[in-house]
Amino acid sequence: MIYLESFIFPSEYMEFKFIENEKRTCYDSFYPFKVLSKNLFERIDFESITILYGGNGSGKSTALNVIAEKLELSRDSIYNKTNFYSDYVNLCEMYVEQGVPQNSRIITSDDVFDYMLDVRNINDGIDKKREDIFEEYLNTKGSSFQMSSLDDYDELKKINYARRVTQSKFVRKKLTDNIREYSNGESAFKYFIEKIEENGVYILDEPENSLSPKRQVELVKFIEDAARFLGCQFIISTHSPFMLAMKGAKIYDLDESPVDVKRWTELENVRTYYEFFKEHEHEF
Repeated sequence: MIYLESFIFPSEYMEFKFIENEKRTCYDSFYPFKVLSKNLFERIDFESITILYGGNGSGKSTALNVIAEKLELSRDSIYNKTNFYSDYVNLCEMYVEQGVPQNSRIITSDDVFDYMLDVRNINDGIDKKREDIFEEYLNTKGSSFQMSSLDDYDELKKINYARRVTQSKFVRKKLTDNIREYSNGESAFKYFIEKIEENGVYILDEPENSLSPKRQVELVKFIEDAARFLGCQFIISTHSPFMLAMKGAKIYDLDESPVDVKRWTELENVRTYYEFFKEHEHEF
C-alpha cells in the first residue's frame, strides 16, 4: 500500500536563500539545513517499502525525522529539534494519495530502548513490593492478634488466611506477576510487533539495533507480510544486509552524490559482507 507518494526536500538554492535572508546571527548551526543537500538529495518517490541506506552522518535519520514531522506522526520518544527545524519542514513538500492513517508512527532506537528500560523499572518496583509482602506474611502468620470488635474482622480474615496458605500463595494473591522480562532482542522484536498495526505508514530508524541476525530475518518477514497483506507502508533507514535484502524494497543510497537508487547487492556495506564471507568460504 502506498499512502505517501513522494517527498521533496529543499534544494541547495532554497537553503542558500533562506540562510541569506536569516537575520539572526547568534547560531552556529542551521541544522537540518545543509545535511541532505550536500549530496543533492532532493526527492523521494516511495514504494510500499522504501529504504534509506548510508553510513553515519549521511542524513538517514535526519530525513526520516523530517518526513515524520511533516506527516505529524506519533512517536514515543522526544528528539532534539533545533531553532530552524520548523523552518526547514515548512520548506518541504509531500504528495499523499489518500491521507495518512491515524495509527501511523515513527519508531526509533530510543523508543525501543526506553521500552526495555520501562519494563525493567516496573519489574524492579514489583520485586521491591514482593519483599514487603514477604515480611507482611511472616508478621501476619505469627501475630498474636485477638478480635475485640467487628472492626477487626478483616484483620482476622487476613491472619487466618496467612496461617492456612503457603508464603508463595499469599504473595501471589496480593501481587501481580512480573511483566516477563525478555532479552534485549526479544523485547525489541516484541515492541515492533505490538506497535505496527494494519493500514498505516511506519517509519523505522535502524530497526536492526538490538536484534540478532535471526531476529532481523523474522522482522524482515513481518514487514514484507505487513506491506503485502495488511495495507502498510514502510520507510526504513538501515545498513543491515538482512533488512536491505527485503523483497520489493526501493533503496536510496545516501552515500552517493547525487543520491541514487540502487539494488541491495550494489551497496558497499553489503559488498563488504559478501567479500568477507567469500574469503572465508572454505571454513564453512
